[in-house]
Amino acid sequence: MTMADEKKPEEKKVETSVETPVETPVEKADAAPAEKPVEKSDAPKERPAGDTRTRGGRGYANSGGGGDQRGGGGRGRGGDQRGGGGGRGRGRGRRDDRQQDEFDSKIVDLARVTRVMAGGKRMSFRAAVLVGDKKGRVGMGVKKGADVQLAVQKATDYAKKHLITVPIVEGTVPHEMEVKFKGARVLLKPAKEGSGIIAGGPVRIVMEMAGIRSIVSKIKGSGNKISNVSAVLKALSVMRTKESIEQRRES
Repeated sequence: MTMADEKKPEEKKVETSVETPVETPVEKADAAPAEKPVEKSDAPKERPAGDTRTRGGRGYANSGGGGDQRGGGGRGRGGDQRGGGGGRGRGRGRRDDRQQDEFDSKIVDLARVTRVMAGGKRMSFRAAVLVGDKKGRVGMGVKKGADVQLAVQKATDYAKKHLITVPIVEGTVPHEMEVKFKGARVLLKPAKEGSGIIAGGPVRIVMEMAGIRSIVSKIKGSGNKISNVSAVLKALSVMRTKESIEQRRES
C-alpha cells in the first residue's frame, strides 16, 4: 500500500431521499351526495279493496258497479262502457219521463227507386210521411235514403219544418173548393157535425192528421198518392174563414 492511497479520505455515501407531497382529497361543496341504490322488490304493492287495475300500459278496468272499462294496452281506448251506479260509473239510465212528441206521423207512400249512374244502377228508398198535431197543423215530406229508416226519418224532419195551418170551423172546412195539382184533382166540401170523414185513400189521412172531423171529398184525377196529398194540402192552405176575409177587406 502506498502513501497516496493512505491519504485519500474515505468517501461517505450520503443517501438523499426526495419526499413527494401527498395530495389530500379536497371536499367540493357543490358536489351532489351519492345516491343510494334503490332495492327493487318483485312483491306486488298493496292496493285498496275494489281496485283491479291491470299492469299492462295505461289500460285499466275499475270494477265499481258498471264503471268505466277502457281496454287495451298502450294508449289505445276501446270505447267506454259506462254503467248505472257505483264506482266511476256515470250512466244516466233510462228516462221514462221523456217528453212525448206533439206530432203524429203516418207513412203515406213507401217505394224502392233506382237511379241510373255511370257504373250501374243505384238503389234507394223513397218515403212520403205526413205529420200533424190534430189541432189544425199538418205537413208532408218526401225524401230518399239508403234504407227505409233513414228515408222515413228525413221525410219526418222535413215535414215538421214545413207545416201549414188549416182553418177549421165547427169541425169542418169553411167552404167548398176544387183544386188541381199536376194530374190530381180533388173536391172538398164542408159537412154537418157528426157526418164523419167521407173520403178515401190519402185524403182521409190528411183530414185525420189536420183534426177535421166532418168533410166530403172526391178524387177526380190521378190516383197517385203523393199528388193527391199535395193537392189537398194546397187546397187547405188557401182556404179562408169568414172572419179572416172581413179583416182583410177592412185593412
